[in-house]
Amino acid sequence: MAIWRLNSLPDVTPYTANTPMTLDIDGLPIEVFGRQGGSAYNGYAGARIYSPLVASIAETGDMVGGLLREGNAGPAENADTWIPHLVQRLMEGTNRDVDQFRVRLDAGFTDGETLRALDSKDIAYLGRLKSNKTLLTLAAPYLKRPPGRPPETPREWCHDLDYQAGSWESPRRVVLIVQEKTDDLLPHAFFLVTNLSRYHYPAEKVLALYRKRGKAEAHMGELKSALDLHLSSADRGHLTVQDVMARNQVNLLLSLYAYQVLHSVRCLMERHTGQGWSLVKLREQVLKVAATFTTHARQIRMRLGVAADKWWPRLLAGIRRLRPLPD
Repeated sequence: MAIWRLNSLPDVTPYTANTPMTLDIDGLPIEVFGRQGGSAYNGYAGARIYSPLVASIAETGDMVGGLLREGNAGPAENADTWIPHLVQRLMEGTNRDVDQFRVRLDAGFTDGETLRALDSKDIAYLGRLKSNKTLLTLAAPYLKRPPGRPPETPREWCHDLDYQAGSWESPRRVVLIVQEKTDDLLPHAFFLVTNLSRYHYPAEKVLALYRKRGKAEAHMGELKSALDLHLSSADRGHLTVQDVMARNQVNLLLSLYAYQVLHSVRCLMERHTGQGWSLVKLREQVLKVAATFTTHARQIRMRLGVAADKWWPRLLAGIRRLRPLPD
């Protein structure tokens, strides 16, 4: 269960002391080719996969942890132990208290064990709930259009409810979101569960915070597309499943480190060029340049090709201005 510290890389996306960190937790199916130990066919993905957990900070795009799991692992498997451990490591690495972290979850992670583990550590969370008959019954009084002709712009309403699922030991706060859609006769509803306080986080604020999850999903998409993420350690006839999983866990973390380095460079380029950069654009226009290396006594010199003249002067100027982080 390996997790790296946030301050292991240059501080190109700094947080102020009072800025809450929102951790997005999600599964990241990774297709494998062959019979790597621990991989399995997944009908939903339509391929043989591993099913790792990945944690990121949506506001900055930083990847902060990864845990390899077998291909047939359930969506929330190991989340109840891994997420609190991750938050503890981040608290130690950033000198923050637990109340400065929020965990944002997809519907697959709002099971009883995961939520119970977060509650026991006083970790704030919000996540989507899968709809069921009991929830729809609670929502029924709110699923009515107001009198009069509906406006051209679709409307939306938020309501606070108390709900206790069968796997929960007590009721929890649930936010009902009712959406009016132009082509539908009846309003649409979905549900969020959270332990955020009603005073500091009214229902509309909980919804706004959850909707920022889309940025995290975009960063995870970049991780797969820009790095062509693969986990390829095989048993080769003498390694056990545990050996293969351990090697691929290292491969996963190395890939996340590679993403983080690219993301740090991306942030520098955005800061010094005033324009947005995707990781693919960064790879193609900045990193793919010819270079030669020469060694002289205690010096290693890198000589870049002419193609580097456009962007590398700005990148090197930004690197020189970086300040080292304290230990």
